[in-house]
Amino acid sequence: MAMCPICNNFQTINVRCPECGRAVQNQGRVSDFFDDYSPYMEVDELKLEDGYPDNFAESQCPHVFYCDACHQEVLFFIGEWE
Repeated sequence: MAMCPICNNFQTINVRCPECGRAVQNQGRVSDFFDDYSPYMEVDELKLEDGYPDNFAESQCPHVFYCDACHQEVLFFIGEWE
């Protein structure tokens, strides 16, 4: 099972807003926003139903980042560690 280095606090990442160039804040995995119980479900099972067909096969964890300056949401795929 692969692990996301961001979700597990092994690594930090600096992502810039594509609109204004300022730093964006990590809001967590996309699947955490599905419903009230999704943060407690198996990550790999959620990847099969999250709408991103290749993230399970390519060991990627989709994260949502938010820009406080221009209110843009940015989707960024984090490469998972084996």
